[in-house]
This record gives sequence, structure tokens and C-alpha cells, in this order.
Amino acid sequence: MLPEETDVLVVGAGPTGLTAALTLALRGVRVTVVERLARPPVTSRAAVVHAYTLEELDRVGAGAPLVARGILSPGFTVRDRDRVLLTVPFHDLPSVHPYALMVSQAVTEEVLTDRLDSAGVRVLRPYELTGLDLDDAGAVATFTDGATVRARYVVAADGMRSTVRERAGIPFVGPAGGGESFVLADVRVTSSLPHDQVSLFLDRAGPLVWAPLPEGVVRLVAAVDEAPADPDVAHLQALLDERGPTRRPHRIQEVLWGSRFRLHHRVAATFRAGPVLLAGDAGHVHSPAGGQGMNLGIVDAVDLGTTLADVLAGGPEVLLDGYAARRRPMAEDVVAFADRLTRLATVPSAARPARNLLLRLLSSLPPARRRIALRLSGLAHRPAVTPEPGAVPASPPR
Repeated sequence: MLPEETDVLVVGAGPTGLTAALTLALRGVRVTVVERLARPPVTSRAAVVHAYTLEELDRVGAGAPLVARGILSPGFTVRDRDRVLLTVPFHDLPSVHPYALMVSQAVTEEVLTDRLDSAGVRVLRPYELTGLDLDDAGAVATFTDGATVRARYVVAADGMRSTVRERAGIPFVGPAGGGESFVLADVRVTSSLPHDQVSLFLDRAGPLVWAPLPEGVVRLVAAVDEAPADPDVAHLQALLDERGPTRRPHRIQEVLWGSRFRLHHRVAATFRAGPVLLAGDAGHVHSPAGGQGMNLGIVDAVDLGTTLADVLAGGPEVLLDGYAARRRPMAEDVVAFADRLTRLATVPSAARPARNLLLRLLSSLPPARRRIALRLSGLAHRPAVTPEPGAVPASPPR
């Protein structure tokens, strides 16, 4: 049941909303989390948690249980069919997590929900926000059943089509048009590719991401002209035949689930409008190339939760402007990076030899590989600060 009032109302119980709520709850803030879906989804897009994201999850005690349930990937490769153009190793990252963690977003949400339950906060479902009135004391949120909640602050973690962002009047800036079409699926497949390494296949028709998950599952994500609502073995096999290896081709044995989605490259005009603060896809969306979307949202959430807790503990309101000023440039940078990766994949045939030569050159230069690893891992955005007392890093399972 909804409370009449709360200090912080978090709208959306995906990874971003759950992380924001957990960060606040651990600081003793009175937080309420609402979600329009009646139950958590068992399928999801994101499949990788990067090093910097894991460091941030360590701060809220979610790193270790998540690491225990995933695959530790030592690196990332960029390929053109059978040719490895670029290898990016993670083993020497300046982090307690020198790897990328391969794990389904559904598992990430489960771990965060368990931690939130332990902190005494339950996700309230299903509650769909339909109205938001802002005033000097905060905001009043209205839901489909007519219930209202007064909150000092509202966190918009309700995704790309954020109702909170729209009700707050914040523009979502980006190119016009229908957006990129993607197909995604979890499959079982016979393959010679490493079972612990993400590969990005470049093809004129669009990029194909190959991401291994626990229990022998592989996540496939591919940009296509028009994705089917329910991709089957034949459709996914055709994508692998078109873009994957040719010498030892993959063979899909089973499709566990499949879906489609469209993505734009957009960033909110501001991440704050009075008592409303944006995080995750409510503030930024982009291509899945590089696996940055969920990761950026989780880092947003820890920053926002920490900042809000500081303000509610007596800190100056201007700290919230600092959050918005930090996160929006980060979002623009990540959106631009994902866009460059996508354009790199789809260069015309005449330019492919030059592109491939450039990537091979980068692969041969350790400083260049390191810079790319820092970008992919998120560590390029990590502030140079001393870890907070009491933060316990997650150790890789033995």
C-alpha cells in the first residue's frame, strides 16, 4: 500500500531505480519505490556489468552476490567475420574487478531487490504514475487508482518513455525518426568462440553482439532493418550466417527467448527540474554497442542516491545541481561513444579495409588498448577519490 508521504519517491524498479533506492535506504532515508509492472520481468536486454559499475555496487553491498552469479570475462574482441581486428584485455584494469561480468539483467535486478528487502524497503507493484504536480514543498504523484503520494523529491527511473520526465516538462533531445531497430535473443548454440568473452562482429548490415552468459547461454543482439516480434531459430541463424564466422560457423540449437526493441540516441535537456531528478534511461538512451546503458544508469543511481541523502541530511540544495552537472556530460560522452562504435560497424564496403587496418594497428599498441579498456569498463569516468570507509570489494569466486 502506498504511503501518504515519503522523502524520496523512486519511480521504476529496474537496475537504476533499485540501486538509487538501495543507496538511499542504506543512508536511512525514507524511500518509496513504485513499479508499473505487476512482477519483475524474467527477460532483459543488458548482459554485462563493467568494472566501474561493480565498484559502485560494492558501495551498496551488491557487488559480491552479483559476481558470484556471473561469468568473469577477461576481454572484449572486435571481429570482421573470421578475423579478429581488435582485442581489448581487462586483466590489467586498475580495479578490484579486472574483468567484465557477464550476467543477465534479470539476475542483477534480483540481487538488488534482495539487498533492498534486507534494508527494509519493498517494491510496490503495480502502480503506474499518471500525474505529477510540482510545488515549493516537492511533488505530489498521482497513480491510476487515484492514490497520491507527496514526496520531497522524485527520482525518474522509469525508462526511455519516462512519464516522470514528461510530466516535469524536460525535453528529450536527439535525432528525429523511428530509431534503430534491434533483435535480441538468448540462445543455446554450437560455437568455437570463447565461452567467456564478448565479441562485437562488424558488418555493413549492422553490428552483432555475441555475449556468453552462465549455464551455456549466449545473448545475441543485432541491429536490423526491421526486427521480428518473436525471432526464431531461422531468423537468428540467418544473422549469424550473414555476420558471424565462416570457417567454423555457429549453429543455433535452441532459442530460449527473443524480442525486439527500438533505440534512439537521446539525452535529456537537464537531469533536474526542481524536485525531479533523472537517472538511467529516463535521462539517456543509445545503441547497446559497448554494453554501456545499464552500467551508466547504475552509476547515475549511486551518485544520485548519495547526493540526495547528503541533502536530506542537511546539505545544501545546490548539491543536486552538481549531480545534474556531472551526469549529463557523462551521458553525452557515452552516447557519442556508442554511436561511434555503431558507425564503425556499418562503414561502406570500400572503407572496410582501411577500418580493419586501423583496428589492427590499435590492437598492436598497448596504450591504445588500455585507453579502450578504460572506456569500455567505465573506469575512464571514475573520479580520482579515496574509497569510502567500509566499502568492501567483491572478490572473484574461486
